[in-house]
Amino acid sequence: MTKIVLVPGSIRRDSLNASVLATVRRLLAERPDGDEYDIDTLSVGHLPFYDGDVEQAGGTDAVHAAKELVRDADALFISTPSYNGEMPGVLKNALDWLSRPGGNSPLTGKTVALASASPGARGAVDAQAALAGVLTRCGAQVVTHDPVAVGKAHQLSAANGVFTDSDVLLALTGLVDATLAALPARPAAAHA
Repeated sequence: MTKIVLVPGSIRRDSLNASVLATVRRLLAERPDGDEYDIDTLSVGHLPFYDGDVEQAGGTDAVHAAKELVRDADALFISTPSYNGEMPGVLKNALDWLSRPGGNSPLTGKTVALASASPGARGAVDAQAALAGVLTRCGAQVVTHDPVAVGKAHQLSAANGVFTDSDVLLALTGLVDATLAALPARPAAAHA
C-alpha cells in the first residue's frame, strides 16, 4: 500500500483547500490501482503552538500522532490558502513541529505535492513559494510541477465538497501523476 497524507492548510469549516484535497482523494481512488492507496488527513489545527520547552519535555500526544502519521507516509499533499501572501500560521506551526528533530524529522526526504485555492483570481499561488521554501529547508522533496492554484474556487462546480470543474480535475490529475512518479522506487519483494 502507498500511504498518502492530505494536509489542508486551513482549519475553516467548508475550506476550499480541504475541497482540493477531497478531490485529490477522489482522483486517487478512481485510478485503476486506487485500492493500493491508504489515504489519511492531518488536521493542523489540533497541534499546540510550537514551544521548544514542550518539545524538550517530550511533546504532546497530538504532536506524536502527527509525526507518526507523516513519518509513515510515502507522500504528502498540502493545499494552502494565502494569508497576506504567505501560508497560514497554523500550517507553518505544524511544519515547525514536523521539522523536529532537524536532519532526522518526519519531513526529511518526504515527497510533498503543493496546491492552493482561494476565492481570489490568483488561487493563493503566492503562498506556494514560501511553503516550498520551508519544506525544502526541512529536507522534504517538493514535487516539480507547474503550480496548481485554484482561483475563484468558491464559484467552481463541486459536489459534496469535491471539485467537478474540468480544468481543476485536469490540473490535479497532473499533480497526482507527477507525485506518484516522484515516489522513490520500492524494493521488489523477495521470492522464496
